[in-house]
Amino acid sequence: MTTATVFSRAFAGLDAPAVSVEVHLSNGLPGFTIVGLPESSVREARERVRSALLTSHYEWPDHRITVSLAPADIPKGGGRFDLPIALGLLAASGQLPESCLPDREFYGELGLDGSIRATRGILAAVRAASDASRLCGVSSHQAALLAAIPGSKVVGAPDLLTLCGYLREDRLPLCRPIEHDPSPENHPDIGDVRGQASAKRGLELAASGGHHLLMVGPPGAGKTMLASTLPGIMPTIGAKEAIDLLIMRDLMGLPSSTGRPFRSPHHSASGPALIGGGSHALPGEVSLAHGGILFLDELPEFAPRVLDLLRQPLESGNVTIARARGVHCYPARFQLVAAMNPCPCGFWGDPAQTCRCSGEKVAHYQNRVSGPLLDRIDLHLQLERQPAATLFSNTSEEQSEDVRARVTTVRQRQFDRQGRLNSALSGTTLMDACQLNRPLLTWFEQSCDRLQISSRGVHRILRVARTLADMAGDTSVQEPALLEALSYRPS
Repeated sequence: MTTATVFSRAFAGLDAPAVSVEVHLSNGLPGFTIVGLPESSVREARERVRSALLTSHYEWPDHRITVSLAPADIPKGGGRFDLPIALGLLAASGQLPESCLPDREFYGELGLDGSIRATRGILAAVRAASDASRLCGVSSHQAALLAAIPGSKVVGAPDLLTLCGYLREDRLPLCRPIEHDPSPENHPDIGDVRGQASAKRGLELAASGGHHLLMVGPPGAGKTMLASTLPGIMPTIGAKEAIDLLIMRDLMGLPSSTGRPFRSPHHSASGPALIGGGSHALPGEVSLAHGGILFLDELPEFAPRVLDLLRQPLESGNVTIARARGVHCYPARFQLVAAMNPCPCGFWGDPAQTCRCSGEKVAHYQNRVSGPLLDRIDLHLQLERQPAATLFSNTSEEQSEDVRARVTTVRQRQFDRQGRLNSALSGTTLMDACQLNRPLLTWFEQSCDRLQISSRGVHRILRVARTLADMAGDTSVQEPALLEALSYRPS
């Protein structure tokens, strides 16, 4: 046998195109050539594979070796092809039966001692292999995580020799997935926040309907603390969102997490860092916050052009990144929570502190956040600094566990009625869910016209009102819910 084919997959965002690793041994001067658009990390596989074979007590074929990574028009990078190249060499040289390789895929970087190392971006490959009903051979260090993909068949091995033993004996011990604790992660408790009753109601409203939230208030009012409590009052993340999030974290080389994400990038973040991009079109913060919270503290300090990049994913729930090598689409259905001061010094409009900023400075500071972006935020909350007596009060505050129970109930009402959160409703579905009678609809239309609210704003008010009605247990939207929803729009 002088040829062998081993299956693997390339790295291409959430996609994982199939790659056939073809190995051919021929007469002539000994040499090693890899073709098929390999990057430098793949071309360097020769020395890693050679040392791994020798230390695993196999022979290095003394032939002219040609490795083809097909199809040839897909770029291949990373160390994931070390393992399939090594298995192909063993099969082509007769040291491993060819019957061990069909309908199986392999990914892993080889150490010089023959160990199989974990590589990033493998979760997407395992999901694609599972769809193709193929078994996957990987490093034992990440096998349990990869086995979490529904329908996957994963075999983990610590080194090349052990994996070859499994294959030769046709004894493939399937790995079981990690059993994650479904309980919520440890987030700050909302009961630790003293006072701010209206802000807490706004947080519960945002969590119940999946609405975007902006908090405006003086320094030290508790904006950041309140935002950090939001994941703790939300129910556990859904299975599909959790898998998408695991795959994107794996693409970035980040540790796995089963809780709702809470991403808080610094205001110096660039556009590609926030939205995604780079030479490999990797996901950004908006995708890493999928199913959770994207918290932007000191909102006006972000570059205006960076903030405006959020406008499209806030509407569509996904990000499409186009590069010369291809187009990658990442999910980005996150909940935006932002915080800002009313002016550079933070005391504009404060009754107890004198603002040092001129009117021009205040306008310039607030105008750094564009109107179209603000129009996409459902809830605008004004916070005030709490008296010292409130901070040291012994009054019992409601805990996150109690609020989370109510939020879970309200969300279940929405899914039972329409199969989605209120924040995702639009058009006829939104009007059917609200069930406004004719006099109330006429009053609402006139109110929106007087306040000069945009068409997008009208729909967002109705979504918030529908959530308020769900919180009150009403089957239809009544006037109190509409009034409160209107109060959350910027004046």
